[in-house]
Amino acid sequence: MQISVVVPLFNEDESLKELCDWIARVMQANGFSYEVILVDDGSNDNSWNVIEKLSAENSNIKGIKFRRNYGKSAALNEGFGACKGDVVITMDADLQDSPDEIPGLYKMIITEGYDLASGWKKKRHDPISKTIPSKFFNWTTSKMSGIYNLHDFNCGLKAYKSTVVKNIEVYGEMHRYIPLIAKWAGFGKIGEKVVAHQARKYGTTKFGLERFINGFLDLLSISFVSKFGKKPMHLFGLLGTIMFFIGLLSSAYLGISKLYSVWHHEYARLITNRPSFYIALSCMIIGSILFVGGFLGEMISRVSHDRNRYQVEKKTAIDI
Repeated sequence: MQISVVVPLFNEDESLKELCDWIARVMQANGFSYEVILVDDGSNDNSWNVIEKLSAENSNIKGIKFRRNYGKSAALNEGFGACKGDVVITMDADLQDSPDEIPGLYKMIITEGYDLASGWKKKRHDPISKTIPSKFFNWTTSKMSGIYNLHDFNCGLKAYKSTVVKNIEVYGEMHRYIPLIAKWAGFGKIGEKVVAHQARKYGTTKFGLERFINGFLDLLSISFVSKFGKKPMHLFGLLGTIMFFIGLLSSAYLGISKLYSVWHHEYARLITNRPSFYIALSCMIIGSILFVGGFLGEMISRVSHDRNRYQVEKKTAIDI
């Protein structure tokens, strides 16, 4: 099978038939073998009934239904696990992503050799309350991730090699950072394609401004986990050691200055009456806590079931 289209959705019953018909027209016009996997993220409207009807009419359409709403990341992760195509396309169900972009994205993966091709909605049909925060969010993500050629990390329209989606895990709210997850999994050839952005035809958006705050926190989280998930002592141990020695050196200075004043018969306040003493003491306590936290994190990571799971691309014949 050439293409799997994974569509996460929540309360999008009005747009599903139009979307699936549009995808089918594009696939037939280009002669692609394909499947469409509609992942119902706990909708409370008529979405699942529509999916069952579409699946009965077209064997290329398949459905997955969650018992409750888990979020877009969970829906994508389930879709990735079920898909069988050589190229996996993701898009939203609200008709704002155009299926006409599928052939171009497919070409970037198969012909141009990209591991991941991300859409860029250069011209957006969204209010300024969404576009301005989105630009800042994407700029920050680009700088922190080191993926400088992407302008729209959160675009739902993306294409992947099947090996990419089978070797990454998307959880929490990490769907915004799939390019970053893929990069850290060893899939570094990431491209971008300018795509059309349609105005929303049915319903209302399911995301509010809080997604930008959550997105920034998720970026910090995934950055920490990817860099220090298997070596927490490298972060906490380093910070703890620095803090402890700052406190220790400050305390030594206070002690030496006290002895110097006494030796020269000069007036010297009690060390415990000096605010700097408590600052130094706090630094030593915080440093100790950070060091112990890193030590405990290291012990936990040592017993983790995936501590020695790595991305292996190829092997030659090996005698065991």
